[in-house]
Amino acid sequence: MAARSVSPRQKNPPASSKLSTSIHNTATVLELVAPDMAEVDLVIANRLDSGVPLVGHVAKYIISAGGKRLRPVLLLLTCGALDYTDPQRFNLAAVVEFIHTATLLHDDVVDESTMRRGRPTANENFGNPASVLVGDFLYSRAFQMMIEANSMRVMHTLADATNVIAEGEVLQLMNMHDASLDEEGYLRVIRSKTAKLFEASARLGAILAGSTATVEQACADYGQALGTAFQVIDDVLDYDGNSSEMGKNLGDDLREGKATLPLILAMQRGDATQRQTVREAIETGSIERLLDIVAIVRDTGALTAARQAASNEAQRAIDAARQLPNNAYSQAMVTLAAQLLERRT
Repeated sequence: MAARSVSPRQKNPPASSKLSTSIHNTATVLELVAPDMAEVDLVIANRLDSGVPLVGHVAKYIISAGGKRLRPVLLLLTCGALDYTDPQRFNLAAVVEFIHTATLLHDDVVDESTMRRGRPTANENFGNPASVLVGDFLYSRAFQMMIEANSMRVMHTLADATNVIAEGEVLQLMNMHDASLDEEGYLRVIRSKTAKLFEASARLGAILAGSTATVEQACADYGQALGTAFQVIDDVLDYDGNSSEMGKNLGDDLREGKATLPLILAMQRGDATQRQTVREAIETGSIERLLDIVAIVRDTGALTAARQAASNEAQRAIDAARQLPNNAYSQAMVTLAAQLLERRT
């Protein structure tokens, strides 16, 4: 498909303008793509059928756990912003959800997690071997499906993203219990492990729409910035959230020895005693002094500083979204980034 130039000052069609006036929070963003997500759910249900009952059982268990499914939503929003309506968008939205679900299955095994989205993890319910192998199935099924797009650009984008995500997982493993990790090292991990699939999801919309290189880069920048902000906020909530609302165990990151941004900033800002307390907790993976750690993170202003870092990334996402045609979908992308900073779960 030939590249199509898109002007950021393009006029809204009347219907799009009417929709855009109501896109003011995450719920209305999700409502905008709800019909498309219903089609994606049909694709997911159809492609989970493997003939091996355990595969479908485990995969459906984790996929049915809920969540906003931001990665396929992001792909659909980008397609909408660029006026791409071919059903291939449903197939690729399912692909990115399968890749994400596979990473969750593997992550929970590596992290020895027992709770996700308010219920036992798949590895807690079905065991580690089943979780790892079903994760492998989802990866391979995703690659079968992406071939159907008949596009080397699509294949390259998703293959590269999957590889970078795996590298990010290994980097995070290497950084476990390393209290010397700095902000740059932390960002390298989360931009690989989390933000890369956000970036790929947004880029795919531009590739499908045959957009110019400039528009494609704006979409990719939006996805990377949004994914980075999302992960920073997630790490903040480990010290500023409610376990019953978040659906996971508070202090999990500390127990796993992860030096996340709130802890890194707390060590930068704290006194010698505070730095030593945080350092020992990271190095030992002990949560015995979790309440003390939470107090240090708050008293040093590390939580506020981490939220500001997320805010900077969210603004970068907003700036990128505003380079796209001005319609309901691009305005929803702006809203999604702005509302991310209000996230509490």
